[in-house]
This record gives sequence, structure tokens and C-alpha cells, in this order.
Amino acid sequence: MGKKGKRDKKGKGAEKTAAKMEKKVSRRAKKEEEDLEALIAEFQSLDAKKTQVIESSCPPPSPRLNGSLSAHPERDELILFGGEYFNGQKTYLYNDLYIYSIRKNSWSKLDIPNPPPRRCAHQAAVVPTAGGQLWIFGGEFASPNGEQFYHYKDLWVLHLATKTWEQIKASGGPSGRSGHRMVACKRQLIIFGGFHESARDYIYYNDVYAFNLDSFTWSKLAPAGIGPTPRSGCQMTASPEGSVIIYGGYSKQRIKKDVDKGTLHTDMFLLKAEGVGKEEEKWTWSRLSPSGVKPPPRSGFSVAVGPGNRSLLFGGVQDEEEEESLEGDFFNDIYFYDMGKNRWFPAQLKGPKSEKRKRRRGKQAESEGAGEEEVEQRPPQGPLEIVKEVVAEDGTVMTIKQVISGPAEEKERSESEEEEEEEEGGGLGQQVEPCPRSNAMVAVKHGILYVYGGMFEVGDRQFTLSDLHSIDLHKMGEWKVLVEMDPKAQEWLEESESDEEDDDVEGADGGEEEEESSEEESEDDEGEEQHPGVEPGENAEEYLSRTEQYWIKVARSHMGPEAKEKKVVKVAHAMAKTFHEGSV
Repeated sequence: MGKKGKRDKKGKGAEKTAAKMEKKVSRRAKKEEEDLEALIAEFQSLDAKKTQVIESSCPPPSPRLNGSLSAHPERDELILFGGEYFNGQKTYLYNDLYIYSIRKNSWSKLDIPNPPPRRCAHQAAVVPTAGGQLWIFGGEFASPNGEQFYHYKDLWVLHLATKTWEQIKASGGPSGRSGHRMVACKRQLIIFGGFHESARDYIYYNDVYAFNLDSFTWSKLAPAGIGPTPRSGCQMTASPEGSVIIYGGYSKQRIKKDVDKGTLHTDMFLLKAEGVGKEEEKWTWSRLSPSGVKPPPRSGFSVAVGPGNRSLLFGGVQDEEEEESLEGDFFNDIYFYDMGKNRWFPAQLKGPKSEKRKRRRGKQAESEGAGEEEVEQRPPQGPLEIVKEVVAEDGTVMTIKQVISGPAEEKERSESEEEEEEEEGGGLGQQVEPCPRSNAMVAVKHGILYVYGGMFEVGDRQFTLSDLHSIDLHKMGEWKVLVEMDPKAQEWLEESESDEEDDDVEGADGGEEEEESSEEESEDDEGEEQHPGVEPGENAEEYLSRTEQYWIKVARSHMGPEAKEKKVVKVAHAMAKTFHEGSV
């Protein structure tokens, strides 16, 4: 009794502290949000001038992260909405709507009157009602300098059949937030967690709300049991039985003035409903202890539901805090969670390298894998670290640290194999895959995973992506590149750069100014181009063989005379590959 009483008091004390903090954040945020409301209203007045639906073919969307990518419930299409972009000086928010045709591998832009205001870090869920509906809740708007935030608490639905936006106004819903998670579960939208941030304060949530898709009413759930601590950016999946699974996430807390401590959560919970559809629907939290191999701790990962009653997690970043810097290890791996077996396991590509490994292991590997699919091979013993060199359009050499799962002995072997390939000039023939990233947009359609955009960082520079990759989750054979990253889209403005350059920033939302400036830049680039060109029909290996000494000189000029020869050659090969891909 005594211990239970103490726990109850502690729980009530935590609730009171959270309530006080929410009032404090709310007061301080109110002034900021009033300032931003005027800016949002200005954008909405521009959107209000749209009077008809216009669908037009277009190039792939501009680079972005923290948008939403959803599979159309009836057509072979993906729907991209919103997102953000930062170029080093200015933050851009979007509310544009793009449709990707899977069969045609083409994009179109859909302009619909009265859309939701510009936002990022919102949540989207698709239901098959009336030809398909896309539901949007919450998210945030940021000032151009990225120092003030407005958190939405609005609910919208896009009627896909009629191509109309509708704002649903119902009382009793969640407070304004971003980084929350939302899933469609039976005939409800379930929302969990998220955070609200002002310039000086922040608060993380662990509350749960349900929106009834039949009555259009909100209800705040009060589940029994001990649930997750407050967090944002977790994995949230609805099971076929109508339960909800929560994994991981991120939160931070203030340990002293101006000092925050971040936490990467790795715990897992089940939110189970009893009496679904009845008036007295009861929910209960319980903790899950899955078997298998969990993903290494991370934030900024992307989630989707794959075939075979499995949810999946892609990419993310694990930040390493040092005294005066913050560095991150970015991921491009896939982990599956089997909801029926309560088991995690890493995805394994069935490419040529997997076949070689199987032959090396001989009969032992065959006997070990006889009872399971190949994607569920014996779990790796620990994470591996692979360092890659990437060269940007401006010649910046970026070192990307990729952490994947695999036994140490396989790491050593793969590194030696890579060195042999490089010595033989075959380093350009590596298997295609998305580069490591966080905050990407993902969707699954017909058992195929699509990954669009996201970001990674090198030092103080952020690279926002606009590429599109896919992989068949049934076969797990290899990644396909549907849209390549455009090096010219990698704009980065240092704080010390002139105001004249800042004027060009106004076109960063993909409008006419951006197209004009990019044409001027390409003309300038052509005038300055001195690299040896690619001959017709020349593949990457042939081009490298012919121009290797030139690229070694270029790499040496960037890296300085102290750089080791082996490192210079490696960077030279990467530069040659980048130039060859851009030319082809």
C-alpha cells in the first residue's frame, strides 16, 4: 500500500509539473504565435486567390524534409504534402500538393483552392472512404529565421475523389503541436505525443486523442496502466486487431539554465482497446519486450507498414554530443517489426554480396536459414560504421558516416573487398542505395517502399534531398533510383554572405525566380567548366580510367599536400563518379 501510494503521489506530482510547464510555455508562445499568425494569414490570402483546381505536369518537387508521403488507397499514386527547407539563412515552409504516378514515374502538381496553411512535422493518414481521404493534423510553421514557431491544432481532410480541401472544426481536440504521431485505426484517427516549442521553453506530450471518423468528434483517452513518457518522433503503428504500437522517439529536458539533455527512447508499448466500437471503449497501456534485434538508438527515422503484418523503420540519426559540437551518425538501413511474433529484425538485401556470403558459410548458412525467409537471417552482433566520401557541386568534400548492422568479421572482410575493388578500378560499380539520411518521407504501395527526400549534415552544413528511391519489400533484391538527386539544388548560404545573395533566396520555393536563377547558374557553370567531358557511351569505369590523374590533381588541391595518397585517390574516384553521373 505504501509503495503504491508513493507511486500515485509521484504520478500526480508529475502531472501537476507538466500542467504548470504547459501554461508557462503557452504564455510565452502566445506572443510569438500572434506575430506569426499575421504571416500565415498573408500566405492564406494568396492561397485564397485560387478559384479552380489545376493539375499540371511538373519536375520532381524541390528538396525538403518533414513533409508527408501517403499512398493513394485506390490508385497507383503517392501524395506528397508540405515540408520544410533550410538553406543556411532562411527557412521555407510548404503547403503544395504533389502527385507521383507510380506507373509513369512522373510528377504532377495539384493546385486546389483553400488548402491548409504551410507547415512541416505534421501527420497524414489515408482512409478509403468515398474514393479516398487524406487527413492532416497539426504541424508547425516557423519564421524565416527559424527562431519563432507556430504550432497548429487544426484538422483537415483532402477528398481525393472531388479534389477538395475541407477544414474540420470540432472542439476537444489536442493542443497545438508538431512531431506527434497519427494513425488510422478502425474508424478512428489516434494521435499520440509530440511537442510544443517557443523561443525559450518547450514541452513534450504523451497524451492520446481519438477522432471518430463517423461522428467527427474528438475524445481524450485515459488508458489504464503505465504508458510511454512524453516524446515526439516515435514509431506508431496500428495493428489489424485495432491496437496501437509505440516504439522509440525523442525528448529533451532542461537540467539547468540554458542546458538541455536529449534522450533517445528505445522502449516499446502496446495500447490495446477493449470493446472497440462500443460506447464504453476502454484502452490499456502495457509494455512490450520484443525478441530479435532492435534498431540502434536514433531519432528522425521514418516509418511505414509493410506486407506480412510488419511495420518498418527507415534511416534516422544518432547524435553524438561533444563539448562544443554536435555530430550525427546517419542511417539508411531498414528494420522490420513483426507484429504477430513481437520480434525485430534488420532487413537484408538479397543482392550478389549476400549470395557470396552464403557460399562462404556453406551448409551451415543453409541449415540456419532453412526455417525462415532470407530477410530474417541470423541477426548481426553489433553495428558497423562505414565512412563514405561525397563531393558536392561546389567541390566541398563531405564525409558521411554510415552505421549499419553486421558482425565485426564481415565488416573487416567488406572493407578489404572494397579496397580491392578500388585498386582494380571497380569502385564505381557499387550497389545503388539511398544515402544515409533523417526525416525522409516514406510510403508503401503494393509491397514496395518509396523513400523521398530528407536530410543529412556535414559539419555545420545541411544537405536537403530531393531524390526518390524504391525497394520491393517482398523480394528485398535491390534499391531502384526513380529520381536522382540534383546537385544544383544543393544551395547553402553562409551567414556572412552578402545581402545580394539573400535576394536570390526568394525563389527557393520552386517558383519562377528559382528557375531563372538556376538557368543563369548553369550558364555560368558551363562557362567555367574545365573538367574532361564524358564521351558518348562511356561508362563510369571507362571514364575514371581515362581521367583518373586529372581528378587526383583536383582532389589534391582540395585536400592539401598533407593528405594521404590513398585518401586522395578515394576522393578523386568519388569526384569522378559524381561528375560522370551528373553528365550522363
